[in-house]
Amino acid sequence: MFAATPFAGIHQLGWFDWAMLLPYFTVLVILSVYGLHRYEIIRTYFKHRKKAVSSPPRRFDELPPVTIQLPLYNERYVVERLIEEVLKIEYPKELLQIQVLDDSTDDTAPFAGALVERYRNMGYPIEYHHRANRHGFKAGALQAGLETATGLLVAVFDADFCPPSDFLLRTVHFFADPQVGVVQTRWSYLNRDYNFLTEVEAMLLDGHFILEHGARSRAGYFFNFNGTAGILRKQMIDDAGGWQHDTLTEDSDLSYRAQLKGWRFVYLPGLECPSELPVEMHGFQVQQSRWAKGLTQVAKKLLPAILRADVSKRVKAEAFLHLTPNLSYPLMIVISALMLPVMIVRFYMGVWQMVVIDLPLIAASFWSISLFYVVAQRELYPRNWKRSILMLPMLMAVGVALTIINTRAVLEALFGIETGFVRTPKFGVGERPVNLETKKYRRRSGWLPYAELLVGTYFLGMIAFAIETYNYLSIPFLLLFVMGYYWAGFATLYQEHQGRLQWLRQRKLELARTA
Repeated sequence: MFAATPFAGIHQLGWFDWAMLLPYFTVLVILSVYGLHRYEIIRTYFKHRKKAVSSPPRRFDELPPVTIQLPLYNERYVVERLIEEVLKIEYPKELLQIQVLDDSTDDTAPFAGALVERYRNMGYPIEYHHRANRHGFKAGALQAGLETATGLLVAVFDADFCPPSDFLLRTVHFFADPQVGVVQTRWSYLNRDYNFLTEVEAMLLDGHFILEHGARSRAGYFFNFNGTAGILRKQMIDDAGGWQHDTLTEDSDLSYRAQLKGWRFVYLPGLECPSELPVEMHGFQVQQSRWAKGLTQVAKKLLPAILRADVSKRVKAEAFLHLTPNLSYPLMIVISALMLPVMIVRFYMGVWQMVVIDLPLIAASFWSISLFYVVAQRELYPRNWKRSILMLPMLMAVGVALTIINTRAVLEALFGIETGFVRTPKFGVGERPVNLETKKYRRRSGWLPYAELLVGTYFLGMIAFAIETYNYLSIPFLLLFVMGYYWAGFATLYQEHQGRLQWLRQRKLELARTA
């Protein structure tokens, strides 16, 4: 029934068959480059493992003045926790300035303003700034705050972060080296175990903070300030051109501009800064699409300057691979569209062709994902990392769930389509569940979940074809796509349905009170 040798059926292929196969394998090869890069990140991490930084080589004789900036936009559920945690930070009050930079358009503004006024009357060095417009979004708010900042150093915390009390005392002394421009700390998570989604999100971010940041910082490559849970030298911000808002990831944009100017970045993996992960699928997708679009915008904006810069080819290559990985999402759309016709063509080529051609490509492009995140979990949790192996199917499925929305984001970046800064919904949750039905700040998903369900059904059809043609080896791979698209689509629709039911219940109660 099948060809006896790996390439026995190739001579029977026509032009249409090759028109399907060549783009399919070309895309797989490109994806394999990013997969091989993950292996290289792992190798670099272990090669430079002993270079991890934990304490400053020198210390200030006198502590420098520090400004803490807290950018807000409609953060009613987390602003009180944020301010209370920041006020616990240990540092001389006469050297500290806390700026609440509030762009809120809802009841967050009067609530935050009253909080700040209360704590200011208690003697805390805190001040409230509210802008009448959101010009420049977060970047605009940070830049506006710099105009009245009194600190030589500027720490930034997003609204869902809870910095440890010794944050400043463990970071400021690195700036005794005049070449240091940024000290970035590692994110940890208040609600890691809230549900399966938050556990997967934590694994994804751990891969970034453990392996990517660890490898790049220790090997001397460029790496990025993550926009929060870090501290920057004000002089560096000015020297690099300030906070600019022509990309959605102003942190990565500033990071690369500063490092091209010669500023040195320090990463402290041992200093954790707890934060809140998105607990709903669409909120997570919106966050990831903003990061995907922003990083692609930075690549488009700065790669020409990076490639011309007087830095090593290895640094340039790493910067390219760091800034462009989201191109894999449009490529995954191409793979998805071609997979069924390719399965039909390959049916006549022989089952062993998969071993000869597909297996190396899949090992380079997809197996690297599994190894990457398992290694990160083993480094971070040496005693209970094995659970991460069981979570790998969920992690792969979540990656699939980002394909459509991130493809749109990347294409918008490449074609210069501007969109606003979309905040990630934060609900002030920890490990214990809360009633999210009563929470606002949800965004409408529109056509997205229906597209995801449609594509998931397409892959379900491919599973039926694989069963009919005895191509059982493809079924586990195809199931990941079905699970990912269906999970994203059904979860979003269910959460929006629950939100509508809650709104109707509240509306009925209001009408009953006024009747």
